[in-house]
Amino acid sequence: MKNKKFKKSALDKINSLKVMRTKKQISKKSTARQLLKQREPIRKAINLADDKKEKFTEDGYVKTGISGFDALMEKGIPKNTSLLIAGGAGTGKTIFCLQTLYNAAKKGKKGLYLSFEESEERLKKHMDDFGWDWRPLEKKGLLKIVRKEPFVLTTNIEAMLANAKGELLIDINEIMEIVPEGFKPDRIVLDSVTSIATAFEKKEEGYRIFIEQLFRFLEKINVTSFLISETEQIPTMYSRSGVEEFLADGVVVLYDLQRENIRENAIEVLKLRGSKHRKIIVAMKITDKGIEVYPEQELFTEIKKEYREK
Repeated sequence: MKNKKFKKSALDKINSLKVMRTKKQISKKSTARQLLKQREPIRKAINLADDKKEKFTEDGYVKTGISGFDALMEKGIPKNTSLLIAGGAGTGKTIFCLQTLYNAAKKGKKGLYLSFEESEERLKKHMDDFGWDWRPLEKKGLLKIVRKEPFVLTTNIEAMLANAKGELLIDINEIMEIVPEGFKPDRIVLDSVTSIATAFEKKEEGYRIFIEQLFRFLEKINVTSFLISETEQIPTMYSRSGVEEFLADGVVVLYDLQRENIRENAIEVLKLRGSKHRKIIVAMKITDKGIEVYPEQELFTEIKKEYREK
């Protein structure tokens, strides 16, 4: 009798162990399934990131479409970067940026021109003067020109900084309404950082906070941006504060210089992260159809040497 009870007890334990093993196996399989399920979004994200890398390699650069200018760069302007377009009065900065947006819009890329200086009407007249057919592009929602008042901007920023209680974060989009609601541009022109800096006169700290947040914002919304900056005709600094040229991914400088009794326009790509470029100053002309650049016609080598050594 005792032997039967012992055998039954032993069998019960064996069966119990089998059940436990089975449960553990099921549990392991279940856990494995759960892990696979949890990893699926990660795997997809990795694949998506790889796809984006591949896409960047194939199509990660943009062209201005300006005759001769794109030849100064090996591949073009890296997408989603910021360029400072610097130069003295009358060098063609506004035309350069308008022409870039217009050329992109013709290829279906949306562009926003945000002006703190000239009116919308005057900027549109510039395009008319060059014979650019911008109206159909505006009608299709591919090209927008918006005028903003820089002094209203500074007042809004000062109020927000006061409410932030010393924090260095401000909502640039809320203040500037930089991108019209429902409009997602591929390229943005801001004309100009000099006007904004002037409106911040004697409030350097507020401007510094603003400009840093502006560059962060432009990076966040994934646009290729062109920020116009007024300089001397032969500049040693490329922005009013000197901060912008360090924050920008690239600097393009336009010149209008006099040699003896002749005035000549010229252009150079001074700096461009992520793209090889020719480090020379070349001839440029503002024609009746817009800007033309002559990449094989180097100019002002002695001037370049002079101000680089200062």
